[in-house]
Amino acid sequence: MRKPEVEPLRLSYLLVLFLTFCLAVPVMAQEGDNQDESEAEEPQEFEETIVVVGTRTEGRTVTASPVPVDVIPETELVSQGANDLTDRIRTVVPSYNVGTQPISDAATLVRPANLRGLAPDHTLILVNGKRRHRAAVIAWLGNGISDGSQGPDISIIPAIALRQVEVLRDGASAQYGSDAIAGVINFQLKDASSGGSVEIRSGQFQDSNPGSSSGFGGQYTFAGDKGMSYAVAANFGMPMGENGFFNLSMEYGAADPTSRSVQRNDAINIINTGNSDIRNPAQVWGSPLVEDDIKLFANFGSLFNNGTQFYGHANYASRKTTGGFYFRNPNTRTGVFTYSDPARRGKFLLVGDRVWAATGVEGAGNCPAIPVVDHVPDPAALAAVEADPNCFTLRTRFPGGFTPQFGGDLIDSSIVAGLRGYLDSGMTWDLSVNVGSSEVDQFIYNTVNASLGYDTPTSFMPGIYEQTDTNVNFDITYPVRDNMSLAAGLEWRNEQFRIGAGDPASWEIGPYAAQGFSSGSNGFNGYRADVTAGTWDRANVAVYGDLEIDTPDERGTFTAALRVEDFDGFGNTINAKVSGRRQVSDAVALRAAVSTGFRAPTPGQQNAFNVTTAFDPETGGLSNSGTVPSNSAPAALRGGEDLQPEDAVNFSAGLVVDRGAFTLTADIFNIDVDDRIALSETFRQCNILANPEPGCVTDAEIEQLLSGGFVEARNLKNFRFFVNDFATQTQGLDVVGTWTPPELGGDTSFSLVFNYTKTEVTDHNPDTVGPFRIATIEQGLPEFRWNLGMNHSADNWNLMARVNYYDGWWDSEDAQNLLGRNNAPMYGDYSGEFLLDVELGFPLPNDTSIAIGVQNLLNTYPEDNPGAADGVGNRYGQFSPFGFNGAYYYVRFNYAWGQRF
Repeated sequence: MRKPEVEPLRLSYLLVLFLTFCLAVPVMAQEGDNQDESEAEEPQEFEETIVVVGTRTEGRTVTASPVPVDVIPETELVSQGANDLTDRIRTVVPSYNVGTQPISDAATLVRPANLRGLAPDHTLILVNGKRRHRAAVIAWLGNGISDGSQGPDISIIPAIALRQVEVLRDGASAQYGSDAIAGVINFQLKDASSGGSVEIRSGQFQDSNPGSSSGFGGQYTFAGDKGMSYAVAANFGMPMGENGFFNLSMEYGAADPTSRSVQRNDAINIINTGNSDIRNPAQVWGSPLVEDDIKLFANFGSLFNNGTQFYGHANYASRKTTGGFYFRNPNTRTGVFTYSDPARRGKFLLVGDRVWAATGVEGAGNCPAIPVVDHVPDPAALAAVEADPNCFTLRTRFPGGFTPQFGGDLIDSSIVAGLRGYLDSGMTWDLSVNVGSSEVDQFIYNTVNASLGYDTPTSFMPGIYEQTDTNVNFDITYPVRDNMSLAAGLEWRNEQFRIGAGDPASWEIGPYAAQGFSSGSNGFNGYRADVTAGTWDRANVAVYGDLEIDTPDERGTFTAALRVEDFDGFGNTINAKVSGRRQVSDAVALRAAVSTGFRAPTPGQQNAFNVTTAFDPETGGLSNSGTVPSNSAPAALRGGEDLQPEDAVNFSAGLVVDRGAFTLTADIFNIDVDDRIALSETFRQCNILANPEPGCVTDAEIEQLLSGGFVEARNLKNFRFFVNDFATQTQGLDVVGTWTPPELGGDTSFSLVFNYTKTEVTDHNPDTVGPFRIATIEQGLPEFRWNLGMNHSADNWNLMARVNYYDGWWDSEDAQNLLGRNNAPMYGDYSGEFLLDVELGFPLPNDTSIAIGVQNLLNTYPEDNPGAADGVGNRYGQFSPFGFNGAYYYVRFNYAWGQRF
């Protein structure tokens, strides 16, 4: 298992304790001042940040909240260079993790993010307090932790549209419904009715592909693009009627791909035989190509004379993302180029018989066999096949093999509209409708449908994933008295998931399938109109109540919430939450919360069937792996059954110190999740294993899938399915400190944010969840993360500096690729790393400004992957929590007019 990292852990603890002590000095000093000195000083006012998430009472501040809430102001989001909002939040919120996701199928298109160590769909996303729809993408390959998850896509939100981001680090299902187990992230949009700003930014990584490393051989380490990116963004406000506003934000951008690859040894072996058609490198690991990245967001509202307000927001976004797949070796890729003959104990090129395909008579073309010895097909036999018009081999058309390119065109849109007002009694009411849609039109090219023969097309449209969510809410609040507030509401929600059929060539079983050629677009099979494609939906209705009480001495707060929800197909679920906060001195308060939570499986998770190609370390090659319905016959034999909701219990307790110029919060948390929904272990076909393992898939079970209409099963070598078969316990600590010392010139602030999160699998079904799966859940993310930041603003310049620390992690893919799944936990540990970000800004004439910055100034990379060349060519760990592209230099130009945001 993972080796203990004693020194880095001690370093993290000591450093956090030291920094916390340093930040606490101003508090102790102020407590020690005598009354006369206090009266002599000019009191300094510090603006309190009002939060919306986690409470239904207006006017709660961050430090007055009974539950932990982080507020990220616009300045923290703007002073970064990334185009993707997901990366910006990762930088400033240590409990939030997201990776680059190279060669991860649809997860490359919408990257899964993890809050407090849980899956992406354990976090509820709100915009202006309203639920955000899910993304269409299901993360079939998500580093184990995110496998099978379907969360929202926040990358479509332009940072320039945001006033602040609120991160609730506590369970909130009793308040907001399904998914709010890890927490809630609320994006607050700008609402100015005048003024605006325009921003132009561009940047690129320092390195193409940093030098060679021992063990790789310098001649086999290749340069990749520096990943240049740019974006043009604008925000402006205008009046809407006499008492209204319309605030519009726009962004257009693009990003070039990167390469952090080494040439694979199997490709080198072919090159050494004289084959000059192999690409350098044969397989690319890096960030994907992003084109035409369009983001639009509008926020609007208008106040009528009777006090009723019409409000809403809407968005439209689209982009094209293209990434790579695994290299198809022309001497080893079965089903396309080769096959194994156990009787003759050798590898042979797969030869297509045109006469057999036309007549149905096996062997009618009398095509010769072509043995492959020492990476070289028999020259005489190959020449004989190429000279025979009745025979062919795809190696003739693709002598260097091929590497598929996979991507998608994403379209995301939503609209929220509502009315809210108040009555003379003080009661407020809010009626809203919310409709959102996410669609991904998938494409794959530079690949084949081998069963169509030598003239197969090389470009395919596998089909469409589309998610549409509709919410109708009615909420009321009522001030029973000055210190007591009641809230209640009704919600109706419908989730719909659609799979649109791909073009016929992407799923067709061609005339050469009977000869051993694989069918469907190789790498990502298309969706059949008669079986895989379809539309599924599920509705639910909920009622909730919420109580908040402030104690008569105004030093305590108590809250309670209860929610009853009825789901089609699942019945009722009841969830509750209680929380409290007590001011124990003028500067110190204690708080705690306990709640239950739940998450219902999505219609996509219940019904999607997927076939993808991935590296199989047990066979040393690529294998088609499918996700089959959990209630299908082969899944049922291994414990598969209809999915049920997850259940969770959250507990948090913490300390709050607020001295105006200095604030500190420290909160411990515990999250128990039962019946977790995720993908099972992969079950392999018995006939591809040298030593068939218990539970391997038999030919008879593949036939069961075929007879059930899943014709894609003909290509399957492995399969898995969704399960409710394990439970986890996630524990941790969050520390957030800020200090604004008035003694320093200009406007200066310091911040410390620390997170420790550890997840353990406490119960599991060993038939569906094995040691490898457990290791990915427990060790796939860093346990410790923290950042220390400084912002200084003077009359003619401003400076931001930030140190980020990422603890070590275990890379499941690197481990199994080198040692195999059974031995994987013994390998794949990567050490923790420090990253330094710096940005320097200057005001220019005419309300313009310029900023120059570097993220990862020290050009820090993860440790080299020692199994890169022997494996699949990734120089660094695929799932590095801070990426693997090195230092990123950027420049940002801004022009603002009217109201400054």
